[in-house]
Amino acid sequence: MNRLAIYCGSATPADPRYMELAREVGAALAERGIGVVYGGGKAGLMGAIANAALAAGGEVIGVIPQALVDMEVANRDCTELHVVQTMHQRKQAFTDLSDGFVTLPGGVGTMDELWEAVSWAQLGYHAKPVGLLNAFGYYDGLVAFNRHMAETGFVREAHRGIMIVGETIEELLSRMADHTPATTITQMRASEL
Repeated sequence: MNRLAIYCGSATPADPRYMELAREVGAALAERGIGVVYGGGKAGLMGAIANAALAAGGEVIGVIPQALVDMEVANRDCTELHVVQTMHQRKQAFTDLSDGFVTLPGGVGTMDELWEAVSWAQLGYHAKPVGLLNAFGYYDGLVAFNRHMAETGFVREAHRGIMIVGETIEELLSRMADHTPATTITQMRASEL
């Protein structure tokens, strides 16, 4: 994995552990020679991960919609800053520029990005690892809900392992390195659907 798309919040939570986590992840990726592809903002966890990766000598590629550039939230210190028109173009660029995905704590936008990466893996639009960093138990409910969807039959057995979960960045990267792409929906027979 040469580059990872990082999905995380643009907010700065009151609990300082989340900002520290973002800084740790940014530095850890840079130290491993893994470039960061992210939302291009300078606020919250997004800004913290980018700044830490840059400070550690890493590559940071921001992808940001023009509307957010106009709001002056773009991080112009990125190695590269790609300005796009829509959120759809932004998410496509994340997929095109990265070798996998890592989701840190975040809100609605972060969930949108995570679920699209999972959905696209199911459909065969990419065969890249999709990681979820469940630091501090932040995503315990989401992990349980994903398991519930599978147990109920809304996530096929072949797709149960698409979302790779780890509690530390080291654990998550190790699991992602062992990633084997799932059999996609487009590879299945109609009777398997």
